[in-house]
Amino acid sequence: MFPKFRGILSPVVTPFKDDLSPDPKRFVEHCQWLVSQNAGLAVFGTNSEANSLSVSERRFLLEALLLAGVSPEKMMPGTGCCSLTDTVELTRHAVAAGCAGVLMLPPFYYKAISDDGLFRFYSEVIQRTGSGNLRIYLYHIPPVAQISITAGLIERLLKEYPGTIAGIKDSSGDWNNTEMLLKNFQPSGFDVFCGSDVFLLQTLRGGGAGCITATGNVNPAMIHELYRNWQAPDADARQARVTAIRRTFEMIPLIASMKAVIGWKRNHPQWANVRPPLLKAPREQFEQLCVKLNEIGFQMNL
Repeated sequence: MFPKFRGILSPVVTPFKDDLSPDPKRFVEHCQWLVSQNAGLAVFGTNSEANSLSVSERRFLLEALLLAGVSPEKMMPGTGCCSLTDTVELTRHAVAAGCAGVLMLPPFYYKAISDDGLFRFYSEVIQRTGSGNLRIYLYHIPPVAQISITAGLIERLLKEYPGTIAGIKDSSGDWNNTEMLLKNFQPSGFDVFCGSDVFLLQTLRGGGAGCITATGNVNPAMIHELYRNWQAPDADARQARVTAIRRTFEMIPLIASMKAVIGWKRNHPQWANVRPPLLKAPREQFEQLCVKLNEIGFQMNL
């Protein structure tokens, strides 16, 4: 087994060709660059447009990374789907590939699901995957999924599967929830990652493991330096700079803004492509974003 994840992971944006098929070459290049910037790879997360990708497309892109020599030690693929069988297939594939963990959404289509139903889902996935090498990082993102992973559910899962339930990504956007997770579960070895670099310093001061953050796609070096120097006297100033860049990218929808900026910096306009129902960044808004990024001295270090 690989060491458990610590630090910064990026939910890697997925490049699409003009026919909206995934572009494995640019995907691999971006992942290799992220690794060179000390970021782990949470491929097939929300900002990867994972729920607009088929099971076969996710498998294909993961295989492309492996064939390119990207270490599975760096990978935490998203495998949670609405379908139990799809989740099991993707999870088995990730474990067989040697990935150090998987990031697992709850089944999110049906709303008002009980903890009993979610416990049964995760239990079925674990049993059907049938591997002692499986590490699951729960993915709590109620603003999008409209399904919550409660403290009670975490307690039940840890009691039943203590070697398998490894941690959580908290994308609630509610610091009080992240703080509760840190106090209640981090001391027992259940790793808590905040879902935004805005909360990174607070999370580290609370004993957390790091962050899994969208803007890890465009600002990984600065975020990693904050992680590495979180006890330094200038840590608050570092956090302020990281937050300013995050808030600037949020001027327009985050996936569209990041992909458009990557295309700008890499001089490859196809990077701006997103799959429907998402839309590209409007030109006028993108130009305003570029002006603001230049004003604050943003660089990607490509």
